[in-house]
Amino acid sequence: MKKGYYIIIFLIINFGGLAIGSWFMGDAVSGEWYSNLNKAPWTPPGWVFGFAWTTIMLCFSYYLAELFVERSKTTLWFVFLLAWLLNVSWSWFFFNQKMISTGLIVLILLTLIILYLFVTYRHDRLKWAKYLLLPYLIWLCIATSLNSYILLYN
Repeated sequence: MKKGYYIIIFLIINFGGLAIGSWFMGDAVSGEWYSNLNKAPWTPPGWVFGFAWTTIMLCFSYYLAELFVERSKTTLWFVFLLAWLLNVSWSWFFFNQKMISTGLIVLILLTLIILYLFVTYRHDRLKWAKYLLLPYLIWLCIATSLNSYILLYN
């Protein structure tokens, strides 16, 4: 029962974060600034972003529910909220403020936090759950490469 409660809480918080990030973006993806950027040749089509983030947030929410059932909450809330803030703020820095280098720093910090979770909770009953972070880590590597390309070639 407790795990189900956490799953619902994290689904709401995580998808709420995606909604806020989308609001920060506004119409920037279809706007002149983003359309005129030199983008990486491996930039995926738009629908991939929605599919990727839905998968990531489903896996991440379940992972967090498993983690919060087992662990002390204070440090975990801090780490989670920091990751959440970085995730949401990237859209604001990159699309809203057009701060490409700050966006890259945000992505690197977010990747380090998700790696911290992956490495820190790997030796106990939750060792299988860490693999739910792989979609997030893979996507962060892709996002970092896309952001880096834009920074280097614009």
